[in-house]
Amino acid sequence: MIPKFEGLIAAPFTPMNEKGEVVYERIPPYYNFLKQNKVVGAFINGSTGEGVSLTQKERMKTAEQWVAAAKADSSVKIINLAGGTSYMECIENAQHSAEIGVDAIALLAPYYFKPSGAAQLAEFVARVAESVPQLPVYFYHIPVLTGCNVPMFDFLKEAAPAVPNLAGIKYTHEDFMDFQSCISFMDGKYDMLWGRDENLLSALVLGTRSGVGSTFNYAAPLYYKLIDAFDNGNLVLARQLQQKAINMIRLLGKYGGIATGKAYMRYVGFDCGEFRSPIKNMNRDDYRKFTEDVKALAMEEEFSRIAEN
Repeated sequence: MIPKFEGLIAAPFTPMNEKGEVVYERIPPYYNFLKQNKVVGAFINGSTGEGVSLTQKERMKTAEQWVAAAKADSSVKIINLAGGTSYMECIENAQHSAEIGVDAIALLAPYYFKPSGAAQLAEFVARVAESVPQLPVYFYHIPVLTGCNVPMFDFLKEAAPAVPNLAGIKYTHEDFMDFQSCISFMDGKYDMLWGRDENLLSALVLGTRSGVGSTFNYAAPLYYKLIDAFDNGNLVLARQLQQKAINMIRLLGKYGGIATGKAYMRYVGFDCGEFRSPIKNMNRDDYRKFTEDVKALAMEEEFSRIAEN
């Protein structure tokens, strides 16, 4: 069996300059930043990393930089999202990932021509996974963005015999019934990574031991406190810490969405620039108001710290 993750997996932002170009030299210190904050994995080129806004060459070079950063100290495992709308392009990304030495890859559901059901989705994943039989493969379930609403329990039933190197699912959806069924499937064979930071506690109750999230980049101490409280049976404290996370996450909506995550990174001292168009970024006045709101959260001890810029 493929080893399961335990702990926080960050979904890193892709560092950009003022021209919207990827700043690859920021990736090694980013890796060190995550390691310092006890993050166990980096899920690169995903939604937070603007993978769908990058070119094929940019995604490959980004993966190369993350793997190179992890060579000296592999305490942070690298999962590269190789998914897309073309399985031929996914195969190209997957094989490149294998060549450079990533720890695992992930695949999305095609989001233009969508699979009509679980069998078609499993077939798509199998076409890519069989090209890298030596690599663990995760499926990234995020129907709010892909529009693919296939229940993951149905997907696992189809994929289990078709994809021998399927490791598990990054589950970014709110269907807890489906999620628990996936955890229980084949006596817990698959690694179920929770993808909604705002209700990690609920997923811990169902049995997950790891999550993938954007807010783990800048608030890892908060979530490790939450996990410790849950493990020690202190549910009152665990709920209080989950509410702190919710209060923090509400600011993403207040200031325009996903780009607010890069504002949080700037706040904790690691500037990743802005998101590419068409994502809306903050202006200077909004960032000033944002920092006031962040300070009002009174959670400075729960933010990640940085040793170098």
